[in-house]
Amino acid sequence: MREAEELGGVARSDRYSSRDWWHNTLSLPNSAILRAIRGPVLFMSCWAGLLSFVYRHLLVTNPQAANLMCISSTPHSLMSSCLSLLLVFKTNSAYQRFSEGRKVWENITNLSRDMYRMINLYENEMGRAKRRRLQRLLAAFPYLLRHRIRPNLIMYRVDDVDNVRNPENSIVLYQDKAAHDLDPELAKVATQEEKEGSSRRKKRPLFWVDKRTLPWRLLPPCALESCARSQNRPLWVCDRMAQEIRSIPDGPSFTSRERLTLIGKVEKLSNSIGSCERIHQTAVPLNYARHSLRALSIWLFTLPFCLVQSLEILTAPAIFLVSWLMFGVYEIGYSIEDPFQGTLRLSVLCDTIRRDVLADEVIRNTAFERQSSSRSSGSSSGGGDKASRQGLNGASTMMDPQQDEVEYELSSIVKESSRQVLTVDEIKEKSKKKKSNGSNANGSGAIVEELPILPSKTAIWKETTAETQDRDTRRRP
Repeated sequence: MREAEELGGVARSDRYSSRDWWHNTLSLPNSAILRAIRGPVLFMSCWAGLLSFVYRHLLVTNPQAANLMCISSTPHSLMSSCLSLLLVFKTNSAYQRFSEGRKVWENITNLSRDMYRMINLYENEMGRAKRRRLQRLLAAFPYLLRHRIRPNLIMYRVDDVDNVRNPENSIVLYQDKAAHDLDPELAKVATQEEKEGSSRRKKRPLFWVDKRTLPWRLLPPCALESCARSQNRPLWVCDRMAQEIRSIPDGPSFTSRERLTLIGKVEKLSNSIGSCERIHQTAVPLNYARHSLRALSIWLFTLPFCLVQSLEILTAPAIFLVSWLMFGVYEIGYSIEDPFQGTLRLSVLCDTIRRDVLADEVIRNTAFERQSSSRSSGSSSGGGDKASRQGLNGASTMMDPQQDEVEYELSSIVKESSRQVLTVDEIKEKSKKKKSNGSNANGSGAIVEELPILPSKTAIWKETTAETQDRDTRRRP
């Protein structure tokens, strides 16, 4: 069951359950798949309509010619099995690429969150300035990767008349675009360099971007110019993060083990660049795709000859539905072959990482703050000034049981909770009163369920000690 949109559920226009069949049927003219395949579908429908009118005319003028137009449906029945295998295999392979692309970005999200956690844990060792630089580089990484594997829409040509560059708030750079393995120009340049030894360095068009926009405003000022000149900007960000981590000095809490752990996460981010490029650059084998499309076109082109004798004038609507179904399956497989070209909402994933790394910094950093106030009060009650100073500095201290008990009872979790910490004797007395009252009621006759009351650590310790002494007394002769 889907919740209402007001309660956080999916909008009705985006639903696709069986209950929403009427809405999805009425919205068929607005279908993106239908708009993409309207050319071949209309051609096959018009072709089927023309054949039906010719057949009806020949039935009156030349019945023998009309019978020659009709063929048996056996060849199409045999071809339908092979054609279905081709379409299913193509769609499954395309969905595997889509699923793999989503897993790659899930890995990027998890690695970014893990790195943010580690650099906050070791902020005292690396310094606040370095932590902020790493944080901003980590937030800019997914945006730069998205611009590499997807056509850059935020760039403008330097010589563009419609978009005039503002030198103060813009930066000039080359277009960072992952090369495609089917690009004929790149293949020609690579072949010439191998055979003739000619350089592949040619004049490339210059672009400009507004450095006040994402991701450029996330980059540290010292890294903006260098990153813009790089041909692989997400890889440059990984290299800079590795250099920042390598320069952290050794200390009691930060050793080579922590440094290698952080660099290992940077290496995994670098590997994700290659994974995205592999999906983006490697297309489905061209021979297989063309063979599937040719087989589908021939099958649909000759299908009206099998249906015209029985359907006559209804042949065109039938061919329209069959063409919409078959070409739709083929187009779905084609559209999700490269999931980074609009199928996956990369902008949403990038904003999620930026929000977890930067936007939610104030609230999330409270998880890394130690309760200095409770430690200072606990240590002052025990007379440990040295332990208090170490607690304020973030160092770990060994506390005796009395200080530990005071810290437990004065902690914010216990003080702010509505539950009362009672001794074992008080719990027993309260349980007896409950039994004598019969049931718990709030005066209105409704049964009220009370939360269990946790005993204090001192009460548990005293009870355990008393029971141990009683056992020792019984064992003595």
